[in-house]
This record gives sequence, structure tokens and C-alpha cells, in this order.
Amino acid sequence: MVLWVFGYGSLIWNPGFDFDEKILGFIRGYKRTFNLGMDASCIDHRGTPEHPARTCTLETDEEAICWGIAYCVKGGIDREQKAMQYLERRECEYDQKISVDFFKEGDSLKPAVTGVLVFVSTPDPIGNKYYLGPAPLQDMARQIATANGPNGYNRDYLFSMEPPLIVVLHEDDSIIELANEVRKVMNRAEAGKINGSDVSLKPHVPLVHLPALPEGTVVDSR
Repeated sequence: MVLWVFGYGSLIWNPGFDFDEKILGFIRGYKRTFNLGMDASCIDHRGTPEHPARTCTLETDEEAICWGIAYCVKGGIDREQKAMQYLERRECEYDQKISVDFFKEGDSLKPAVTGVLVFVSTPDPIGNKYYLGPAPLQDMARQIATANGPNGYNRDYLFSMEPPLIVVLHEDDSIIELANEVRKVMNRAEAGKINGSDVSLKPHVPLVHLPALPEGTVVDSR
């Protein structure tokens, strides 16, 4: 038995488990988004239940490809189980494990590996407690700039994604745009401190987009 796992977020630069091989490449039909929340219930928690951080997930898009790293774990069932136990705890905000084809750079026609495991999240803000949904760029940037938890600031998670994607020469424009907007939020906050204005990086209650509710539905806003 051989276990293959596709990393598209923090697993790119910090897999955290023993592996025997890694391959740069991509999967088809999925795009990387920052529509998922994380809080103190997960290993890499950079937010709180009141002010959750945003983390990467994949959402379906027929025209998209997502670059990342495929990791291979060999050596028997014990090593695979150990890797999976670690991953399931670390990736606890993801409620689905799917199997995909993985393509190597330079060969986009024939999959290099089939049956690669990927952790993803159901894009349902009602049925999935971790799914925050999309938000305007400025609101998302402020949430990421301000959220923090025992493992550090949410913005550091985002900024850590840029170098590895640049190094492999497959930058994600959406990640770059979001990171630059977060820097603008931080620069405005720093300028506010210098000028004595009331601009600060206070925790920002995230804007969550929910589908339209039936007329007459009462929403508990506590």
C-alpha cells in the first residue's frame, strides 16, 4: 500500500509528517479559496471561535487548476496510519476527503498519480460550521489581518503561502491580491498609530455570506 496526499495550503511548506517522495504538480477542476474558518479546535489554529481565522480550501471550478505538492508515504500500513492520524487531526476543519488525479509539471495529458487524497470542505455555511463563505476583498483582508490565536496571526499563514508558490513559478493571483490587501490594512493601521488617529488592528467580526432564507425566518444573532 502507498498513500499519496496533495497539499495546496500549509502542507506545501510544512507537511509535518514523514514522507518518502514529493512531486510538484497540479490537480484539475478545483480553485484555491480562503473561504474556510479555523479556530482553537484544530492544530494550526490562528483564530478564536468569536474571531475565526481564514484558511485555504478547494472549491470546484471546471476551468481551474490548482498547483501544489503531492507527498508519498510508503513502508506499510503503520506509516500510513500514523500519517493519516496526524493529518486528520491537523486538517480537522475539512469535512471531506476526496480522491483526484495528479499531474506533473510538463505533462498535462496523462496523470502522474491517480487516487491522490485531498482534504476539502463542503461549501455550505449552514451544514458546515467551519465554512465562512466568500466576502468582499477588503472585509476578508481585515479579518485575516486581525485574527490570531495560540499558533500566531492569521496573516502569517497567508504570507507563508507566497514564497513557495513564487519559487515553483506558479503564483496564485488570488493569493497575491489578498496578501497585498492585507498589507494595506496593516499599513493603514500603522499610519494611524503614528498620526494618532483611531485606526487599529482590532479583531474584526467576519462577514459571512449565507444563502437567502425563507421569508419569516428568525435569525438568532447572539
